[in-house]
Amino acid sequence: PFSTDDNPLLMIYKRRQFFQKLSRGGSALALTPFFQTLRVHGAGTEEALPKRFVFVVKSSGIDKFNLVPKGLENHFVNPDDHKKLGNRGRREGPLVDVALADYKLPEKLASLETLKDRLTIIQSLSGVGFRGNHTKGFGTLSLHDSEKVAVAPTLDCILGQHLSTGPYPMYGMAMSGQLLESAGWKPEDSYCYPNLSAYGTAKPVAYQGSPRKAFLELFGAAIASPKELEKKVALNGNLMDFLTEDARRVEKQLSGDDKERFAQYMDSFDSLRKIEEKKAALTDRIKKYAPEQTGRFDSTAPSGRIESHFEIASAALIAGLTNVITLRPDTLGVKYSELGLTNSVHALGHLQDNKASNGWTGHQARMEIEKLHLQQIAKMAKKFADIPEGNGSMLDNTMIVYMSCSSGDHHCAGHDWPVILLGGMGEKLKAGRYLEYPKYGSKGHRTVGNFYLSLMQAAGMKTSDSFGQLDSNLKDLELKGPLQELMVG
Repeated sequence: PFSTDDNPLLMIYKRRQFFQKLSRGGSALALTPFFQTLRVHGAGTEEALPKRFVFVVKSSGIDKFNLVPKGLENHFVNPDDHKKLGNRGRREGPLVDVALADYKLPEKLASLETLKDRLTIIQSLSGVGFRGNHTKGFGTLSLHDSEKVAVAPTLDCILGQHLSTGPYPMYGMAMSGQLLESAGWKPEDSYCYPNLSAYGTAKPVAYQGSPRKAFLELFGAAIASPKELEKKVALNGNLMDFLTEDARRVEKQLSGDDKERFAQYMDSFDSLRKIEEKKAALTDRIKKYAPEQTGRFDSTAPSGRIESHFEIASAALIAGLTNVITLRPDTLGVKYSELGLTNSVHALGHLQDNKASNGWTGHQARMEIEKLHLQQIAKMAKKFADIPEGNGSMLDNTMIVYMSCSSGDHHCAGHDWPVILLGGMGEKLKAGRYLEYPKYGSKGHRTVGNFYLSLMQAAGMKTSDSFGQLDSNLKDLELKGPLQELMVG
C-alpha cells in the first residue's frame, strides 16, 4: 500500500500511471471502486473499505509436494528417492513459518512470483470427520458431513451475507454440476448444482455454467433499453404481489413442515424480486462497467471457459454486484484437450508416475492443470492491484482463496488440506508467508476450521471458538480460534 503521508511523489506517480492505463481503453470498469472509496478515503476511514472474497475450488485435490518453496526441506517427499508421500505422509516436524521473500517459489507457482508479497501458502491443515470419496461436497466450505445434501451454511454464503450490499450475497460459476465423467461430457450451458455452496439446510446455491448467460444475468442492463428494464422490474413486482395474495390463501390450509417448506418456496420468489430491484438501482454502473462480450464466452474448451468465468467474476466484483464469488474451474470429467490430454481429471488422479496421453506423468499433468488455474488467479490479482482503493489498491481488500474440494489428494481423506491465499483483507491477515503445520495428530496441528475462522474474523465477523464439525481424533489438541500465525496483531 502507498500513502501520500509516506511518499507523495510515489502516490502522484502511481495515480498518473493508473490514468495512463485508463486512456488505453477498457478502463471504465476500473474506476468503480476508486470513486466508491474517495469518500471513505477522504474521511480517513480505511476500515470501512469493502472486503471481498474469491473462492476457487478445483476437483481432485491440490498436490502438496510441489508447493514447497525452493530451498526449504520438503516434508511431503521421501528423503531417499524424493518421491511423493501419501495423503497422510507429511514427515514429523515442528511448525514451519518463513517469509517467502527469502525463497524462490516452486515451478507450479511461478506465475505468482511477482505477487509473492501478497501470497501465503498454508500446508498440513486437516478436515477429517466428514465423509467424501472424490469430494467433500458441501462439506468443503461448511466442514460438515455433507457431501450431497446441504446441512449447514457454507463459508462463502456466510461471508457473502455479511459483506455484500449488491444484488447477490454471493455468485457462483462452474464448469459442470456433475462430478464424475459421463459419455459425451461437455460443460454446462445453464444453471447447475455442483454441491458446493448453501445458505443453510436444504438451501443449495445454483451456479451458472454458461459465461454468456452469466454475462446476461449480471450485466443484462448493459444491453437492455431503459423501457425493457422498467418493464422487467414492474413485471417482477406484479408477479410477487399476485403470489403474495395467493400465498395467504394456500398458507391457511397448511401446517407443520408443509407450512415451513411453503414459506421457503415463497422466500425464493421474494429474493429474486429483491435481486432485480438492486440491479435496477445499479443500472448506470452496470452499463458503464460491463465486460466486453467475446466469442470466448461460447467456448467449450476448459481453458476458454475458465478464463471467461474469471473475467466475469472480476467485473462483477469491481461493479459491486457482489462481494463474494465462488468459481468451480473443473470437475473430474473435464478433459483439458488444449494441453494435449485425452485423459479426464479423474483418470489423471490415478496415474501417479504413469504416463498420460501426451507423455506427461500423472503428477506433471495435474501440475500443469493447476498452473492453468493459477495463471488466471494471477491475472485477476494483477487487475485488482492496478485499481486504486483508499491508500492502496483493490487487491489490498480482496482475498483470493485457491483450494480443492478433495483436500490434498485425488481421494480425499482430508488429513492434509493445502490452501493458497493471494491478496489482502485490510491488513488483518499476514502475507508473504509459507506456513506448514505439524502433521495430523501432532501437537501444534491445526484444522481448516481454524483457517475459516481466520477469514471470518479478518472480514469483521464475530465468531465462536470453532467452525463446523469437530474431529474427535483431535480432542486432546488445542484447536480453538483462528490461526494465530496468519492473523495480524
